[in-house]
Amino acid sequence: QLVESGGGLVQAGGSLRLSCAASERTFSRYAMGWFRQAPGKEREFVVASNWIGGSTLYGDSVKGRFTISRDIAKSTVYLQMNSLKPEDTAVYYCAAKVDNRRLSPPYDYWGHGTQVTVSS
Repeated sequence: QLVESGGGLVQAGGSLRLSCAASERTFSRYAMGWFRQAPGKEREFVVASNWIGGSTLYGDSVKGRFTISRDIAKSTVYLQMNSLKPEDTAVYYCAAKVDNRRLSPPYDYWGHGTQVTVSS
């Protein structure tokens, strides 16, 4: 089970931090990442990380602005979003992948999403 939190309304240029709480098994064994979906658009890959292998992959649209991290004690993954733009407005989903050798989709488990709205 993946549970996201931390979404909300922010002005352009601002920051938000999303959280994704996972089970210990998911957190320790699977690759985990973030996706987003804006109204009328397909789901977009944002970032993912394989904690075991130490690799991280960012989508081109968020490189240099977003950062994925984790808190082992809390089995929680974070998405720090800085320099937010109106085009970052979307529902953000946390996801986990059993096959952690590759970070690219498809992913196996999904949260319900959290809304992020960036005003201009």
